[in-house]
Amino acid sequence: MNCFGCCRKSLIDENRNSLERTKHRKEGASFATLVNNISFKSDASKQRAIAEEIKRIGDGGNAVETFTFHELAAATKNFRTECLLGEGGFGRVYRGCLEQTNQVVAVKQLDRNGLQGNREFVVEVLMLSLLHHPNLVNLIGYCADGDQRILVYEYMALGSLEDHLLDLPPNKKPLDWFTRMKIATGAARGLEYLHESANPPVIYRDFKASNILLDENFNPKLSDFGLAKLGPTGDKKHVSTRVMGTYGYCAPEYARTGQLTTMSDVYSFGVVFLEIITGRRVIDSYKPMSEQNLVQWAQPLFKDRRRFPEMADPLFRGNYPLKGLHQALAVAAMCLQEEASTRPLISDVVMALEYLVVKDSGPDGSSKFPIPASPSTPERRLARNKSKSFKRDHSLHSQSSIEDE
Repeated sequence: MNCFGCCRKSLIDENRNSLERTKHRKEGASFATLVNNISFKSDASKQRAIAEEIKRIGDGGNAVETFTFHELAAATKNFRTECLLGEGGFGRVYRGCLEQTNQVVAVKQLDRNGLQGNREFVVEVLMLSLLHHPNLVNLIGYCADGDQRILVYEYMALGSLEDHLLDLPPNKKPLDWFTRMKIATGAARGLEYLHESANPPVIYRDFKASNILLDENFNPKLSDFGLAKLGPTGDKKHVSTRVMGTYGYCAPEYARTGQLTTMSDVYSFGVVFLEIITGRRVIDSYKPMSEQNLVQWAQPLFKDRRRFPEMADPLFRGNYPLKGLHQALAVAAMCLQEEASTRPLISDVVMALEYLVVKDSGPDGSSKFPIPASPSTPERRLARNKSKSFKRDHSLHSQSSIEDE
């Protein structure tokens, strides 16, 4: 249901006027005015609560620029097909060049009848203007002229992880083991920042390979924050919300009940990490029935370490450290636990993955360095720490669960 209801047109007009009046004020002021107008004029207490809580995250700096539609049309050659980078249910993404700075950018023009509505647009601008981390995509600005909803991001030269991982053409070089572990570690660090540095915590809610973008050095950054939610605070254990996200990546308890926690993101991370290790899609209708669902296919294999090599992407051609594969699959298996309370914290996942990344590979595919005794291996540390999953001190007053309309 559209959060703005019948007042959408008047809101757009007011927002456009607000943007024009404040364009040359202090960085971020125009966006703060936009958010205040939306949360007040919508006359919805839930929307006010969302806006108020998001504004508390981080240091409160909203350094994003506002663009006119004319400026972004010029940057993308009037949104020509030759500039098109990709498209989906949300709209289209174009490569652009800002005339004033010559900066190359990615311009996401949202489909006015698409999957991402006004609320998701505002949430994405809020989140990315307040949250800053090397593993989150940098939002440069936005456009809200008329009924246009356009987001301007830093340009990520190598596209998405999905482009380099799934259904590769024969002439494309596959990612090697250590590049994949590097990408997984960076993506986990992005989640760690959202879960454990943002206050209140932020639940990403749409962690998947197509939302992990790569720069020219294969450094990953999380993108698409339209579905992100503020996590529980005080005595609350979850937030209640409509089930959103992508089929196959959603945690089972969230899909069943709509109860969302940071552990929901940990499950989604486990799914993507399994895709990274196996090179398989989470749902693949072209495979035999027993292999179409990646997680269901993997569950019996997790129980037999002798079969772990069967789960490695054939495109590795055996070029991976066997002990590293065992440890990576152990991490994935713990993230994919059916019960949310038995999954590890994302910070423990990061610790385990950093351990894998720092190791190097010898000529025979084994580790050059000795593997620590079993009590110190990543999977053991994760198992010891998994009971801490719901013991965070959110350092904010208790609030009621915010439900989407």
